[in-house]
This record gives sequence, C-alpha cells and structure tokens, in this order.
Amino acid sequence: MSQATEPAVAELRELRVEIDGRAIVDGVNLRALPGKVTALVGASGSGKTTTGLALLGEYPDGARITGDVRLPADRLVGYVPQHPAAVLNPARRITALLHDIARPQVRHLPRAERRTAAGQLIVQALTHAQLTDLDALLARYPHQLSGGQQQRVVLAQALLLGARVIVADEPTTGQDALTKSRIVDQLVGVAARGIAVVLLSHDLDVVRALADHVLVMRAGRVVESGPPDRLWLAPRHEWTRQLLDEHRAPAQSSTTPEKSAQPALALTDLSARHGRTPPVLHTPRLTLRSGECLAVVGRSGSGKTTLARCLAGLHRDHDGEILLDGTALPRSLRHRTRAQLSAVQYVFQDARAAFDEHRPVLDQVASTAVRLRGTDRHAATDEALATLRRLGLPDDLAHRRPTRLSGGELQRAALARALLAHPRVLICDEITSGLDTVTRRGLLDLLASLLHCDESGHDDLSLILITHDLDTARLAHRIAVLDAGELVEQGPAHQILTEPRHSFTASLIQTTARPEAPSRL
Repeated sequence: MSQATEPAVAELRELRVEIDGRAIVDGVNLRALPGKVTALVGASGSGKTTTGLALLGEYPDGARITGDVRLPADRLVGYVPQHPAAVLNPARRITALLHDIARPQVRHLPRAERRTAAGQLIVQALTHAQLTDLDALLARYPHQLSGGQQQRVVLAQALLLGARVIVADEPTTGQDALTKSRIVDQLVGVAARGIAVVLLSHDLDVVRALADHVLVMRAGRVVESGPPDRLWLAPRHEWTRQLLDEHRAPAQSSTTPEKSAQPALALTDLSARHGRTPPVLHTPRLTLRSGECLAVVGRSGSGKTTLARCLAGLHRDHDGEILLDGTALPRSLRHRTRAQLSAVQYVFQDARAAFDEHRPVLDQVASTAVRLRGTDRHAATDEALATLRRLGLPDDLAHRRPTRLSGGELQRAALARALLAHPRVLICDEITSGLDTVTRRGLLDLLASLLHCDESGHDDLSLILITHDLDTARLAHRIAVLDAGELVEQGPAHQILTEPRHSFTASLIQTTARPEAPSRL
C-alpha cells in the first residue's frame, strides 16, 4: 500500500494558518500513518511547529485557519516540545507529574494495587525514554534536571498517555551523542507499536535514521517531499540542496589565542549540589583565557549546565572559588555588581522561557544596554536593531512579541541581548541545538568572529560553549569533558577529538558517527 493510499491516524489537507494577514503555514498536506515516522525539516520559522501543533488542534492566538484537519477520534495526541520546561510544572516533583498521568490508567484495579501499578508504568516509561537513576530523578523538581533530562521526562509523559500520534518537536535537541542514538532507537520502538510519529527536526542525521517520509518546508510551504534516501541522494529543490550542503560541511576550528593571554575566568575546587543531595558536580580546576573558546561537553545530566549556572551566578549552592580577571565573583548574581553582571552573560538553551511574552523582543534586547551599561533608550534601540540584523533577525521580527517568533529566532534574539551587555565572558548553553543547518553554520561563524572582536570593539571576549555536539565543539580552542559530574579530561580541541585519553571521551567520539538507519522490519 502506498503512502498516499494507506489510512492515516491524523491528516492535514491544504492547511493554511494566517496571522495578521500573513500566512505562516500555506497549503500544507500531511498524513500521520500508524507505525510510520513522518519528518518535517526546514529553517527556524518555516512553519514546522505550527504544522505539528495543528495535529493537536492548537493554533497561535488570533490565527485564521483554513483547510481540513482530521484528528484521531479519541484525540490522544502526545506532544514533546522543543522547550520541555514549558510543559513541566516547576512547583511539583517529577514523581507527582507522572503519577497524575498514570493514575487514570490503573483505576480499574483494587485500591491497594493502584499505586504499585502506577509506579510500574512510570518506571517503564522513564526507562523507554532512556532515563537512569530513577529514584533520584523522581525526587527532583524540573529545574533540577538538565534540558536533555527534561525532554526525556516529557517523552515519558507522552508514552504514559497512550497517544496514537506523538508529535516530537526537536526531541534530540540538547542530547549528547550516546543519548541521541538511544532516542532514535526509542522512537523506532514507538513506531513499531503502531503509533504514528511526526518528527519536527533540524537534525538531518536523526531524520535520515528515523523517517519513512520527509517534508521539506520553507516560508510556510512544503517545497519538496519524499523518502529520505531519495532526498539525500537526489534532492530536487535548491533549498533542500542547501540544507544538505551545510549539514555535510565540517565546522572550522578557531585560531589558537596567544599563550600569554591572561585568564579571564578561573575556578578552583568547584563542588555543586541540589539542596542536601550529594554533589552533582566536582571540578578541581578550570581556566578560560582572554579571547579563548572553551567547549564543555558530556552526556545530558553530566553537570554541564550546572557548571555554567555556577559561573553565571544562577546556582548559588556550591563551594569553591570563581575568579573574574583575578577577582572573586559572588556566588549569587544578586550580590554581583552591575559591571560583574555585564561581564558574565548567559544565553539559555530554552530561549522562550528567558523572554517576557508580553513585551516586544526589541524592547527586551535594548533593555540590557540601558540597565547594565547606562545607555540611553534611543541609542540602545539602535544598537539592538543593528545586532539583531547581524544575527539574521530582520526589523519586522524584532518588533514582535516572543510568542510570534520560532525557537531558533528567539535563540538569536537571546544572543543579541547578551551581546548588548558587552560581556567579558559569554556562556552559550546549547544555543545551536534547535537551529537548522544553514542558520547553525551562520551562527557558529558569527561566534568565531566574536572571539576576534566583540561588540564593543575589543578582542578580549571569551566564550564558553555548553554543547553535546562534538562538531560544534570543533569551534573551540580547548575542550573540557564532564561525566557524571566529574571533569574527566580537558585539553586542546584537536587533541581531545583525535587522541582522547579517557575512555568516556573515546566513547563520546565513537558514538558521534552519524547514525545508520535502524532496521524497520
């Protein structure tokens, strides 16, 4: 039976979504088939997420909808969003969140057996989502998890829901190579149980490994579609070829800074914890020189983000010393001076959660220069517009509220906001993980150029890249490797990537090889 004639679980026909007279999705046809993976690829803002949300019957506020949308009779459609924190209640522990979903499924059992049965369902779903150390994880709140762990918890929720369709929006964003490979296997297992999977992704390796059918989107339209092997070997549209060309091009390493460069940031005996739990991070010594890029890599949950948050003053529950240009930084940003706040800037993985949804993006970007540098509002707005344009965000998008921008567009806005502080140290937490290959390449090139001349015209900006992607890590001068909260290896990027000394580093490099398509037989 062909893809066109096989009965669909959910279907979109000539879907058109307009906001303020502008079509953000225009004439899209999509069929979600049982046991099959349908992937949507394209640049940030191409309409992928809007199309995916239409399968849940959800649309942007004020949108005008035309076309035919056919959903499952029971409307059980699970959603794994690109920004998982948005759907996890920050005031409730993970165990409570999952029990809310599991309880209705065990109501038919005697009361004495329900809690145990619900617990078994939860453990099964978490295991399928590739999560480990479940007792500790269930006791935590969402903010105590890494971005990758949050994403897998949301996937477990969808599995617990028993959905007939799962819309997975960048499910491998923020995941290390080892976990990404397991997520690929898991989604194959989801499809094998007869569930239709709609995958929205910038990760072309994952798309090729998983998808049965691919839709390539640009500016709200499907410009090409077909099986992945045909698209990869013989793309017919110029945009598809451009995506693939940028995907195949390796990242270029940065020029090594002068060895005489003084440390911009230095930490000694850093030990961080969550409340009264044992330490989740231990870093004896780590330095960042002026003009240097340091990549911090490791599996999801290895402590990368906790390290970054300690440096930025966002995680105060730690011991040890952090020096900025030889001066100790207070543990909490509340106790840092305005100059210290400007000097260390953090760009979050979840850019949407970092913006006020009620204010235009331009106002929020410009406010950084007003608040931290004392710039007058008019000059700050001009500088914000210039920086946003440089990052590929045109003026019309800059004047919109955050809810009207895609995740990738908001990531670029978040970077612009940090740059307006004229930082000494810029910490980027997985900021390329939600971008298409073309935009990702442009952003990496921009970050490399910033190392030579920052926004204030000086050449002393230092960069910390928190990343699971070793190809992105090639941009760095040096790489630090974390495993289970321990700094297991650090050194020049070329040496780490070609001659790793630690077995964990070697395993990361081995699993970074692009995944082969698993057997679907």
